[in-house]
Amino acid sequence: MTTPPDPTAPRVRPDPTPGAPGLATATVDDHGVLTGWSEGARRLLGYRAEEVVGRAAAELRAGTADGGADETAGGDTGGGAGPCLADGPRWSGRVAVCHRDGHQVEVELLAHRGPLDDGSMGWLLVSAAPGEPSAQEPGALEDRAFAHYPCVLALFDTDLRLARANADMQAATARSEEQMRGLRLTELVGHGESDRVEQAMRRVLESGERLELETDLRAPGESRAHAWSVSLAPLRNETGAFHGVCFAARDTTAEQDARQRLLLLNEAGARLGSTLDLDRITQELVEVAVPRFADFIGVDLLTFLHRGDEPPTGPLRQPITLRRAAHRSILEGTPEAVPDIGELATHPEGSPTAKALIEGRAERHRMTESLLKSWEVTDPARAARIRAQGTHTAIVVPMRARGVTLGVVLFARHRTPAPFTDDDVLLAEELTARAAVCVDNARRYLRERSTAETLQRSLLPQRLPELTALDLASRYLPSGARTGVGGDWFDAIPLSSARVAMVVGDVAGRGIQAAASMGRLRAAVRTLADMDLPPGELLTHLDDLVIRLTSDENPENDESPENVGAFGATCLYVVYDPVSRRCTAAAAGHPAPLVAGPEGTAEPLALPTGPPLGLGELPFETMETELPEGSLLALYTDGLISGHDRESGEGLETLRAVLSRPAPSLDALCDNVLRVLPPTHPDDDIALLLARTRALHSDRVVTWDIPANAAAVAETRRRTAEQLLAWELDNALFTTELIVSELVTNAIRYGYPPIRLRLIHDRGLICEVSDASSTAPHMRRARVFDEGGRGLMLVAQMATRWGTRQGTDGKTIWVEQDLSTD
Repeated sequence: MTTPPDPTAPRVRPDPTPGAPGLATATVDDHGVLTGWSEGARRLLGYRAEEVVGRAAAELRAGTADGGADETAGGDTGGGAGPCLADGPRWSGRVAVCHRDGHQVEVELLAHRGPLDDGSMGWLLVSAAPGEPSAQEPGALEDRAFAHYPCVLALFDTDLRLARANADMQAATARSEEQMRGLRLTELVGHGESDRVEQAMRRVLESGERLELETDLRAPGESRAHAWSVSLAPLRNETGAFHGVCFAARDTTAEQDARQRLLLLNEAGARLGSTLDLDRITQELVEVAVPRFADFIGVDLLTFLHRGDEPPTGPLRQPITLRRAAHRSILEGTPEAVPDIGELATHPEGSPTAKALIEGRAERHRMTESLLKSWEVTDPARAARIRAQGTHTAIVVPMRARGVTLGVVLFARHRTPAPFTDDDVLLAEELTARAAVCVDNARRYLRERSTAETLQRSLLPQRLPELTALDLASRYLPSGARTGVGGDWFDAIPLSSARVAMVVGDVAGRGIQAAASMGRLRAAVRTLADMDLPPGELLTHLDDLVIRLTSDENPENDESPENVGAFGATCLYVVYDPVSRRCTAAAAGHPAPLVAGPEGTAEPLALPTGPPLGLGELPFETMETELPEGSLLALYTDGLISGHDRESGEGLETLRAVLSRPAPSLDALCDNVLRVLPPTHPDDDIALLLARTRALHSDRVVTWDIPANAAAVAETRRRTAEQLLAWELDNALFTTELIVSELVTNAIRYGYPPIRLRLIHDRGLICEVSDASSTAPHMRRARVFDEGGRGLMLVAQMATRWGTRQGTDGKTIWVEQDLSTD
């Protein structure tokens, strides 16, 4: 059975060179049968092919002269056809075989195993055979080999003067061997790098060791130096004395150019991918390629990119308007540039730029006279610059990525003598393609960031409310382009009884998701604030909301560490009452506010900081303190005081120092803070809310205790009327008396003592009635014959707003009236 051929093995030929003198070949199959016999084998052993083909190869074997070496199986197996049937693909050794006339012949045999021409596996046997006598004179072959050696080859004597040179050496120097004989290398190609090569040749003669070096040499008549890999070896005579130096050199210019192209592409990839700024990407491109590849580069982008618009649909229409994003030249002042950076330029129909953009392929242009004349018709300004600078070749490459045309890149040479080649076009296309991907990434990021910023700013307060209790100022700065917009937010919420809630928070994450999450939390805080919840209780409700939102975004209930608190956020909630001048605050993982008295130093408020929102671990503690009128409150997010370039605590100390210094206004103080703590490369958003406290003095607030007796209603109305007249609020007299009567009557009828009435003259008029009952009133629709049930509805219709506030000792019903409409 024939063994299937191995497709990976070399194919064995019966006689690769049938007529070659001095070579005997034969083929043997795996059964040891001769299947091929060459003319060289006939001359070696005397057998004709028809006498041996089909016979066992072992019949020709006379015995082994000395053991061979199987390169993979350990040598002669001693059986079958002899050594050539050993295991392994190769065997070599000396074998004794029988000549046709009977005498024994010892041959050096080389055996290869592989597929034969008929597809079966077998062996090729190769040995030397008697050939025809050479007609060559002694040394003629060596002389011819030296002359035609496939690299520059020369022999120098001990004085480093040329003795012999081959054909490549003569072609490289454009001189014959006779013209070069006796000259030194520095005399052949000039000084410079040749001096370094001669010094290396002297070291070879001194040390007797070979030497390899890389050099750049420019032969006479060449416009540029070529890169050469030089090998130097000492030459010795019969006595062992140094006789000269062998100089062999190979032109490696192509390899060096290819290596430089790869290095250029690697550097371009590293630099271009380090930013998402359009102008910086294009600037990096021109800085990488000039002067290493071109003498001038101009990068022009379609105008929709910098506007953040969507790419135009359909084919581009001529003429095409582009914006110059970057350019660079080896000449000072970039005289080649027609538009300056940032300027628009229109490319007419038929111009190289318009043609490249419409056709979508790169083109190399040689600046011939006829071409320049044709360009002078369509674009005379650029044609004039080309003539003035002596530009001889240019490459125009359209910039496209993901099917979107982005712009065009122009590469030009005018001082570099070598024109652009086809390989240079490929390099220009690759450089442009890498820049195009980065530009498109920046475009897509810019679009997403613009959307996120629009969403984020729409969810932040458009303006701060005008309040009696506080003077407010704020600043908000989104994070840098590398990190994307975050979820920082701030707010000021008017509460009942002239009180104000201030809130600052930070949602984890970046982008649209963080902005949307921030908007949900801000809306939740406003809703909870309208319920007049204490700060600690409000944060508890907010914590529950964040836990539910996290559960909604993690429906598989994955409680791995990276998903627990994935919707995490921090929040600080502060309530200020201008009547009592008391400040109540609670924090969920957020930095405590800084507080400075009218003439004091800013210090952090002694506020217990609870866990961030979304963990549901601990309750949030509330602290309360009284602030002097004119105190400064500073609420901020950690992006203001933290940063990779600041030591721990450094930012907070700087902020304290700035807030402790006087400023003409809160807006000026905000500017001072951002000037001292600049967001040079912020990794996070910055939110800053400053508040200067005010107080409502006793002449604007009155409080009366009301007996739990229906007869007290009339007396309360009288005292209310007297107070409104004292405040010169005559127009609000009738409405206020009606409101006070209804609220006091309900408190006497349905509540528990003590009952108290408070009037606050703020921007409007606030009436408050408190009692010890925790039952909140509600409006109902009275039927036609009902005697009651209409009072609270009347109050709601006459009031600007009204509500109920729960306290530790009961409830308070409050009603606000807008006096500006009276």
